[in-house]
Amino acid sequence: MDTTAGGSAPLSEQAEGRREQNRRRTHEALIEAAGRLFQERGYDATTVRDIAAAAGVGERTFFRYFPSKESLVLQQVRDLVPLLAAEIRDRPASEPPLLALRNAVLEVARRHGTNPAVLLAGSGPVHGITRPDGRTDGRGDKHLLHDMEQAVAVAFTERLSREGGEPGAVALRASVLSRAGVGVLRAVRLAYGSVPETERLLVDPVDLVERAFACLDVPG
Repeated sequence: MDTTAGGSAPLSEQAEGRREQNRRRTHEALIEAAGRLFQERGYDATTVRDIAAAAGVGERTFFRYFPSKESLVLQQVRDLVPLLAAEIRDRPASEPPLLALRNAVLEVARRHGTNPAVLLAGSGPVHGITRPDGRTDGRGDKHLLHDMEQAVAVAFTERLSREGGEPGAVALRASVLSRAGVGVLRAVRLAYGSVPETERLLVDPVDLVERAFACLDVPG
């Protein structure tokens, strides 16, 4: 088996390692380019060709990583879910669960340069994944909503368990609150997505998130 001098890793392993690094860099470049273009031009006005060009690759390369523009956005949001759960756990103990969720959403968005209204499916309505051949995969963000509810529920359970109480009652309360909170985020996404692209720059998404949580009597 071929190895480099000094007993280092086999050349084949080194080559595979470089390929994996290149794949990861391209994947990240596509997501970063998409986020930047969505902010500058809006979701609907940004094409796959635009994203690929901004990332320095061709359209065919884009489709090797993502079957559609929608799937890229969903993946971007999926990557944020564990960060959101971790932020909820780390919020001050004095914050009730829904306030912790609201503040976690805003903090994750601020820290990662993500529009809060994008957290559940992008700047526009995403009901399914449109593939390059024009067909639609109806799964859309359904599974993402479930995964986010579960992640938030686990984080809420951890917070509420610190206060004591019967485990079953704690788990039920965490489950109810997580679904109420994610419902607020979904309403934010729908409200933001219903605003015409040309008018979205006039909408303050942070204010929208805060007003939406206030509907559940979460302090402003």
